[in-house]
Amino acid sequence: MHRAILLPGLLAMALAGVPGQATAQQPPANRPKPCSQAMHRQFDFWIGEWTVSDPGGKPVGSSRIEATLDRCVIHEHWSGAGGSNGQSFNIYNTATRQWEQFWVDNGGNRLHLKGGLVDGAMVLRGTQDVANAKTGLTQHERITWTPNGDGSVRQLWETSTDDGKTWTVAFDGIYRRAATPSP
Repeated sequence: MHRAILLPGLLAMALAGVPGQATAQQPPANRPKPCSQAMHRQFDFWIGEWTVSDPGGKPVGSSRIEATLDRCVIHEHWSGAGGSNGQSFNIYNTATRQWEQFWVDNGGNRLHLKGGLVDGAMVLRGTQDVANAKTGLTQHERITWTPNGDGSVRQLWETSTDDGKTWTVAFDGIYRRAATPSP
């Protein structure tokens, strides 16, 4: 009972900034904002409202990608033409000096990728948690986002079941700026 009374009181003092009591940490005014360095902006070319088509021009979905959490996270909201929906959370990990993506979707799938810029394209890689039931081999994933001169972005998703010796295209999409952004 005393803990229930004490904790809200400490929280109130922290929020109010009562001298001599617990206070919320405020960063010094001269300290750079988290995620303001150039490496945190490397994936900004993907931010926007997009219509996505296959290389032949057939619509395959739409995506809204935004910078969130003080511009530390690139958050994707994917809507596939066939009813698939998913979200990815992309962040530059300063400890590992790599980009990481965490993907989840309405099919119960998740994927964790790591990587970084290679010749101006974002290249992230990962592996599936479980070996393929038919082949017994672990499936590797490689997704490359390439900004194009016309402002579009190509996303090429490839898979390999032979430790990266050969790759098969799983998805090839061209992201073009949407004429009317979604609400």
